[in-house]
Amino acid sequence: MSDPNGEMRAGWSESAAGWIANEAVIDRAVTPVTEAILAAAELDGATRLLDVGCGSGTLLAETAARGVTAVGVDISPPMVEAARARVPGATVVIGDAQTADLLALAPGPPFDRVVSRFGVMFFADPTAAFANLRAACSPGARLAFVCWRSTEENPNFTLGTRVILARSGEPLPVSGEPGPTAFADSARVREILTGAGWSAAAVRPLDFSVRYGSADSDGVEDRLAFVLSRTPAERLRASITSQEWADLIEDVRADIRTALTDDGVVEFPGAVWVVTARA
Repeated sequence: MSDPNGEMRAGWSESAAGWIANEAVIDRAVTPVTEAILAAAELDGATRLLDVGCGSGTLLAETAARGVTAVGVDISPPMVEAARARVPGATVVIGDAQTADLLALAPGPPFDRVVSRFGVMFFADPTAAFANLRAACSPGARLAFVCWRSTEENPNFTLGTRVILARSGEPLPVSGEPGPTAFADSARVREILTGAGWSAAAVRPLDFSVRYGSADSDGVEDRLAFVLSRTPAERLRASITSQEWADLIEDVRADIRTALTDDGVVEFPGAVWVVTARA
């Protein structure tokens, strides 16, 4: 049997440790996004929720705290293990939401809410994936997710990271291809959802500030840790001398410092779509 997301599965499993280690930093940086999803999901009256690409469990924790029965699915075993530890009351399963029989993986009634924070942009066949999600839902179920807009609108993909990518020769995310900016085109998002059988698809922009600084940190080292958690950095480190690596790290820090605000913290614009639809 073919594995349409095999490469993505391997990538997320390989990079999971860095994402998990930086979980609190990432959650703080994109707090407005998490709040937007929870609002868009309209959780009042929700009974059973599916979090697609649940990662280490941020949305699972938030929804479970609101009394909703939460189920998470992720293709990365280390991410699933982390989410289970973080939200013991949730059901978290390893699976590819694009193709898996979700109600067989997590037996129970159909889902009346489906949510995702940056977890649905990696499907090889997004129309098939969203049709598969809809098949696990009750009539009228609400879908709410957030996805990145273009690379040009999001310094998150370039700040510090561009130094690593320039040295490694690896490209930035390409809009429209499976990856972080797959859904940069809002018209394409609506087309995919309609083709997958969802109705009343709505796509609205959300502009926010990605803030790495905190009360006790300017955020430079936090952003550096995030940049280094990405797989290209680890591969690059193994291919150059220790002095070259040290020099490269200083160049990354210098690039990150260009985003220091007047009050001395790392902060830059973020641009996403908040997407909703009905089964």
